[in-house]
Amino acid sequence: MKLPLAITMGDPAGIGPEIIVKACAKLRDRIEAGDLSLVVIGSNAALQSAAHALGDPVAFAEVEEDAADWPALACLQAGPEGEPIRPGILSADAGRFAYLAVERGVRLAQGGRVGGIVTAPLNKEALNKAGYHYAGHTEMLAELTGSRGSVMMLAHDGMRVSHLTTHVALKDVAARLTPERLRFVIERTDEALGALGLPRRRIAVAALNPHAGEGGLFGHEDDAVSVPTVAKAVADGFDVVGPIPGDTVFVKLRAGQYDAVIAMYHDQGHVPVKLLGFHVNPETGTWDALSGVNITLGLPIVRTSVDHGTAFDIAGQGIANELSLIEAIDYAERLAGARAL
Repeated sequence: MKLPLAITMGDPAGIGPEIIVKACAKLRDRIEAGDLSLVVIGSNAALQSAAHALGDPVAFAEVEEDAADWPALACLQAGPEGEPIRPGILSADAGRFAYLAVERGVRLAQGGRVGGIVTAPLNKEALNKAGYHYAGHTEMLAELTGSRGSVMMLAHDGMRVSHLTTHVALKDVAARLTPERLRFVIERTDEALGALGLPRRRIAVAALNPHAGEGGLFGHEDDAVSVPTVAKAVADGFDVVGPIPGDTVFVKLRAGQYDAVIAMYHDQGHVPVKLLGFHVNPETGTWDALSGVNITLGLPIVRTSVDHGTAFDIAGQGIANELSLIEAIDYAERLAGARAL
């Protein structure tokens, strides 16, 4: 039996409720055909308000967690409602909902009620204002699932980029490049490529330093850590190369020479994926669509996410784009299906 996917609303004052409604409307045929089941977790009031503002394109059935069966499109209250949450207004109550939605989604995934969770964006300031002191979803999920380590992978079309480090200062990255961490990221990346159905699973490790250190002229980390770690992984049967200089490795990835790249730090990996994922309107000089998915590897549950923030500046205006969320749902389906085999 194909389990439903949970969509956690993220910060209900952001664009989460709106893009959820729009995504579900786009996926309505699959939902009505019984090919896809979704349960939205968050503030039912915020979700219904967003649906009404958009002309009620789909109907969400409010359900209880312990109900024996859920309809194909349902919503589940994450916690008690407080003061009305207004779009675009930062509040501790919205941060509380963001945390409670993820907490409940994790519990449902661990209990076998859902096949995985797809997370809409949260606001870190609101989250911390509510008393939940996490740098973001990744850290929260690691604690809630009791995971010792996790890996962020960004995906857009053929661009799949795992990250050795994410939310750390640039000056601290070199110290985080250890044989153990790099091997862990290689293994999790290989597993993900297999789950996505890629037959060869070719992985390239990006260099930390310019020109991979240029023989020690620009740093020794690539030669001292990456080279022997990659060699050991190859000896153990992994299809991995590197370190490859950062100014060419993503061009080769885009050309199809690799199936994924392991980036050393946040901006090294995020910039190429987001550069290709943003659609910019040349007439206005602004972006009007964003593709791309954030996948957390190394967790005991499936978790994918949109690759953008809460966009408080446009929340409640009906102009947010749902493409990234639809892609995140698709990736979650594929990964959950692989785990069910």
